[in-house]
Amino acid sequence: MSSLAPLPPTFTTGEALGLGVHPRRLYRWRERGEIFELSRGVFRREDAPDASHPELLGVAHRAPVAVVCLVSAAALHDLTDELPLAVQIALPRGARSPRIIHPPVQVFHFDASTFRLGLGEVEAAPGEQVRVYTAARTVVDLMRFRHRIGEPLALAALRRYLISAGARPGLLLDLAQPLGVLGPVRAAVDVLEAS
Repeated sequence: MSSLAPLPPTFTTGEALGLGVHPRRLYRWRERGEIFELSRGVFRREDAPDASHPELLGVAHRAPVAVVCLVSAAALHDLTDELPLAVQIALPRGARSPRIIHPPVQVFHFDASTFRLGLGEVEAAPGEQVRVYTAARTVVDLMRFRHRIGEPLALAALRRYLISAGARPGLLLDLAQPLGVLGPVRAAVDVLEAS
């Protein structure tokens, strides 16, 4: 294949090879700036629409089971102004962690029985979705990891969630129960709603 036309906006080396692209042609396209590498073996066409989250596209193609979580998800949902140094992703406990150097990633292993709770998607580029936990699940996860991530960050995200237009405090409690943080989440919600 000599043309980029059959390739999707974001693709892997394996997908290109499967469509008949010779590895030398792939490297030539990269050298000429017709494609650029998002992560090892993940490319984006230069003529594709701009991606709002190219780093997430790279990670999602390298680890399709992964879900963007914690501070990375909070930033996507505008629950924090803090940006993590690495893309934070969750995998089911027992799943092998991907070896991704660029972009840097931080892997968290969540219980397989609750892994899909609050699963959503965000558009990382036009027509290209990436798995991410919903705002409510993200707040609950930040409360679960508050001693590791930082309690001020978790409480600030909870505060932002509660004043947002789509806030559903009951949903927070529904998610907190199976995730084992009902007490801390209920106490924090009560304090913040009273203030």
